[in-house]
Parts: sequence; structure tokens; C-alpha cells
Amino acid sequence: MSIPGMDAWLASAPGRYVLDWEQRQLDGIVADIFGFNALQLGLPQGDFLRANRIPLRQHAGEYGQVDVLCNYTALPFASNSIDLVVLPHILEFSDEPHQILREVERILIPEGQVIVIGFNPLSLWGLKRKLDRNGEYPWNGTYLSINRLKDWLKLLGFEVDRGSLGCYVPPVDQLKWLQNWRFIENATNRWWNFSGGVYVLRAIKRTHSMRLITPIWKKQAVRAKALRPIAQKERHDR
Repeated sequence: MSIPGMDAWLASAPGRYVLDWEQRQLDGIVADIFGFNALQLGLPQGDFLRANRIPLRQHAGEYGQVDVLCNYTALPFASNSIDLVVLPHILEFSDEPHQILREVERILIPEGQVIVIGFNPLSLWGLKRKLDRNGEYPWNGTYLSINRLKDWLKLLGFEVDRGSLGCYVPPVDQLKWLQNWRFIENATNRWWNFSGGVYVLRAIKRTHSMRLITPIWKKQAVRAKALRPIAQKERHDR
């Protein structure tokens, strides 16, 4: 079963606005990521791997039309087997976001990439979440700030590669109001780029190679005194 209220909100004007922005961002990011296995976790309403050219692209999740039904905290994939993982709005609606990231780190190959999509608490969307008490999606999530997410990724050995923010328009319900506010996207992205309602963050799994430590063999210098008797003996023999 999907998250209550998700389908209805994604079909609404602000839901379509957010999903369209996210789709454009992911189309540009995943186009240059190569490998053999790519995985999208959750949000089956969006195909964030459609622009990627990895041969095996799978959609896994706890509900919906997916290739693999699974629990996000115990992914049924081998360690070091996936080249790319996309996490669209999974962490902020989970009770165990740390464990999900640990599982993602486990299944990614060294130098594999993860792309996280999330709602930004430092935005008008985050403000509406604080004021909205009806418990409906997407205002019932625990939004993670970009800095906190970066800290979590760093602790797991990831290096943040790039990120972007968007959806600066107020979270209004009317499509015409969203269109009227569209002008604010470019202006705010330039001057107040930290306040976007949605962020996309890409990180790379770094695995430091082992360093072989070999013993240091010290050559003992031959003392001059040890050579003198031999030299003296040779002179006497002559």
C-alpha cells in the first residue's frame, strides 16, 4: 500500500509541478552515469531512470507497480552490486532513514552513485509543513536539511558530488497561481538558492584502497675495523 494521500497529491497541481521539476533534473543527471545495474527505490509514479543508459534498470519498493517488492531497510540485493541508486522522497517518510542509507552504501559498488531527492525544510514548503497539522502527504514527513544529509553521507564514506534546488514557488493549490509565480524560479535560484522547496543531491561512494605495509630491511654498514685484519694478513703474505 502506498503512503496515504501520495497519489492524490501527486495528481494535484503542486504535485505535478514538483514531479515535473524533479524529472527534468534527474534526466540531466543520470544521462552521463554508466555501469551495469541501476535501481530506483520508491515513488513508482516517476521514472527517474528513463534517461539513463545502464542496461539493467530496476524499480524496487514497498508498494505499487515495481520490479522488486522489498523493505527499504533490508534490500534484497548483493553487496557491491549496484552502480546507481535513486532515492526519491524515501528518507523523509521513513522511520529509519539511517538504515536505508546504510543499505544503499552496502549494495553500491565502489565509486557507485546515489541520488537523493528530498523536501527542503528551509523553504516555504518547509514552513507549510510546520503550519499544516492535517497529517496529509507531503506535510507529514520529517524533512532533512541538506547539511544534515551531507553529514550522514560523509559518515558512510560518500563524497557529495553535486546538488541543485528548485520549486521556489509557494506551495499553493491552484495551477494558475503556480504559473503566476513561475517567474520567481530564476530570480530566487540566483539570489536565494538555499530556499528551494526541493533538492537533488548526488554523492559517490568512496572506498579507500588498502595499503600494504612491508617490513623495512635495514642494511647494516660493514665496520672498517672488521676489514683491517684481512688487509694486514694480505700484506704479510706478500
